[in-house]
Amino acid sequence: MKELNKKQESQKTIVRKIWNFLWKEDSIWSWLFSIILAFVIVKFIFFPLLSLILATPLPLVVVESGSMQHGGIFIGNVLASQENFDLWWNEKGSWYSEKGIEKEEAEKWAMRTGLDVGDIILVSGYGKPKVGDIIIFEAGQKHPIIHRVVEIKNISGKIYYSTKGDNNDGQLIAETEISENSVLGKAVFRIPKLGWLKLAFVKLFESFLR
Repeated sequence: MKELNKKQESQKTIVRKIWNFLWKEDSIWSWLFSIILAFVIVKFIFFPLLSLILATPLPLVVVESGSMQHGGIFIGNVLASQENFDLWWNEKGSWYSEKGIEKEEAEKWAMRTGLDVGDIILVSGYGKPKVGDIIIFEAGQKHPIIHRVVEIKNISGKIYYSTKGDNNDGQLIAETEISENSVLGKAVFRIPKLGWLKLAFVKLFESFLR
């Protein structure tokens, strides 16, 4: 019994030392270990769990390009939603009108004021995308593309999506016929700008490797 108690006390002492090291000790090693631990938890626990819950292999995405941006880099989503949308439609709306999409329909789109570089997008694999939804899909490039559905086609009984970046003048060749298997999910929630932390870290790391 005494041996058991000693063993339990020893285990508690180890736990206390680890706790103090992580949360109370103000040293470079403590900081480094905490960062590594946070990365491991996010990468191997939080991300897979979120992926399972949202039914998509890519539940969180950081916007890396300006193809979905409205009104230029300094305006973005800062203006009131309607004013932002009107500015965008005056510049890009003719392309959509030619495709049979009128302003009244576009005003009802989810995230109608677009996405800015550095936004974090929550992605869901549930439900079929519809015109106006922003989807994330594989297109044979380094990173998946985040664009808005502008047309849904039925070709020989199979569904294909056609998308366009809100800020692009036209469509990419790779996005005119996107198979259902290429779609990773659709955007359901936007966290503004927080993704800049990741983008800055990646750019810093890439410059370090050069």
